[in-house]
Amino acid sequence: MSQLGGGIGTRGPGETQLETDRRKIARRVRHLEQQLETVRRIRAQQRQRRESAPIATVALVGYTNAGKSTLFNALTRAGVLSSSKMFATLDPTIRGVDLPSKRKVLLSDTVGFIRNLPHTLVSAFRATLEEVQKASLILHVSDASSRLSAEQDAQVEIVLKELEAEKKPRLRVMNKVDLLDEEVAEGLIADAAKPESRIVYVSAIEGSGLDLLLHRIDKMIEEDQVSRVRLRIPQSEGKLLALLEARARICAREYKDGAVELEAEAPESIVRRVRAFTLE
Repeated sequence: MSQLGGGIGTRGPGETQLETDRRKIARRVRHLEQQLETVRRIRAQQRQRRESAPIATVALVGYTNAGKSTLFNALTRAGVLSSSKMFATLDPTIRGVDLPSKRKVLLSDTVGFIRNLPHTLVSAFRATLEEVQKASLILHVSDASSRLSAEQDAQVEIVLKELEAEKKPRLRVMNKVDLLDEEVAEGLIADAAKPESRIVYVSAIEGSGLDLLLHRIDKMIEEDQVSRVRLRIPQSEGKLLALLEARARICAREYKDGAVELEAEAPESIVRRVRAFTLE
């Protein structure tokens, strides 16, 4: 497998094929590492811009084929590829979701985890999974119909520990309840409906349980807290009234002397903008 060197003054065999292959592989590895570093840098810049606004990020994690992308599509109508193939989602997609309180959060879809994920693979996926490290809340999506659900959840815990994200606030989402026996599903859903429960049962493909899931997310998100305020805003302030209509829950409204008296539940970012019109 030796390649003879050519040209004047060349002696003996030149570079072997094995050495040539090693050099090409090393060059390819360096190129991929540079690409990963570029992705990390761009993601860090994007996160920095997002973090300047009081919007929380919610990351979907789970074993591969747990239905994360289907759930992501159901909540955001994003049209992300959902497939049973391993690693169908490699680049995290981020979309905005409106919560019942009218706060907005950013939902991030991530790569599916697998059993015995090699350390080298964790390094390669770190750029993708950094969204998990920075998230305010982790939605741990499990396949409720899988007999291996407990084992798969244990593998997810291992990867979260690798990412140093195991202590993040978390909500368990048991997906694919449409594949369970109807009586069993009804019993589980009834138990999970209790206010103290940290588990939500959903069917992403049928759309059931999504309203409860959004309410639970709303309850657990701490960014841009919602408070109740009384306001008196002149009717000439059309932009502020439209903003409140879009971003706050109006509980009571009364028109008096060219002004609108409102009682509303609004995020702190909105309350700050209308503070001048607050009533005691």
